[in-house]
Amino acid sequence: MARSHRQSIRMTRNHATAQFALLLLVATTTMPASAEISPRGQRMANDIKYGDWRKLCFKPGGAKTVCRTSITGTFDTGQTAVRLDLIEREGDRTARLQMFVPVGMFVQVPVKLTVDKGNTYAVPYTWCLNNACIAADVAKPGLIREMETGNTLALEVVDPNMLSVTASLPLAQFASAHKGPPAQTFDQQIDE
Repeated sequence: MARSHRQSIRMTRNHATAQFALLLLVATTTMPASAEISPRGQRMANDIKYGDWRKLCFKPGGAKTVCRTSITGTFDTGQTAVRLDLIEREGDRTARLQMFVPVGMFVQVPVKLTVDKGNTYAVPYTWCLNNACIAADVAKPGLIREMETGNTLALEVVDPNMLSVTASLPLAQFASAHKGPPAQTFDQQIDE
């Protein structure tokens, strides 16, 4: 009797495993490969105060100069709400765009950037720190041109409540800061 009970348990386990495998197969084949996550609503981030666009350059001894054109937006508490950097290395054809946003955003959905309700550019999150998550990618030349001629850059993230949150960054000073001389250059001489 004990032997038939063991065989019954094995049969039940094998049956349960087969059912689970079938369920998993059906679930993965019926979902589209690029299933997009849709936010449940939207809101504007109106309580952010922005500083001026600034260009800072760094000249490490013997290496190419790296310049960063940046703007930072803060909440009334002084906490950074958003920071956007356009990073360019002397002699390179491509630039890097990176954004710092508060921790807790839904990082499976990339940050979306739109200049004056034009084209939308998606920038994936690359990592999170204790106090910020960073989205970064190669900057599309079209986006840089749009930023130089545009008025407002809409930065859209998805918060933990699955709400789309949009911050509007001013672009009025971007072109002059980006094309102009750096506000400050940091020289680093390395003695060996």
